[in-house]
Amino acid sequence: MEGVVVGIVALVMIGVFHPIVIKCEYYFSHRIWPLFLAAGIGFLLAALFTEGMLSMILGLAGVSCLWSIRELQEQAQRVEKGWFPKNPNRKEPMDCTK
Repeated sequence: MEGVVVGIVALVMIGVFHPIVIKCEYYFSHRIWPLFLAAGIGFLLAALFTEGMLSMILGLAGVSCLWSIRELQEQAQRVEKGWFPKNPNRKEPMDCTK
């Protein structure tokens, strides 16, 4: 029974994190990745100090946050390709290399 529950929770997390990544990239750009890193580490640490189903769910949340770092970068590439809209109100940082 626990395997079925963990599978369902994993599916729900994938469904929840996908729009979160899209919205975060739209409003904050891919540079928000440290927030996902901190959340991922936090969830994984919490999973170490809990047991049973809660530990599994916290571990899934932690890994989902860490995977979202890569997805943020890929989402930025999809925006550059024109597959997703770019936020016209977001100010990009100055490029000091020019």
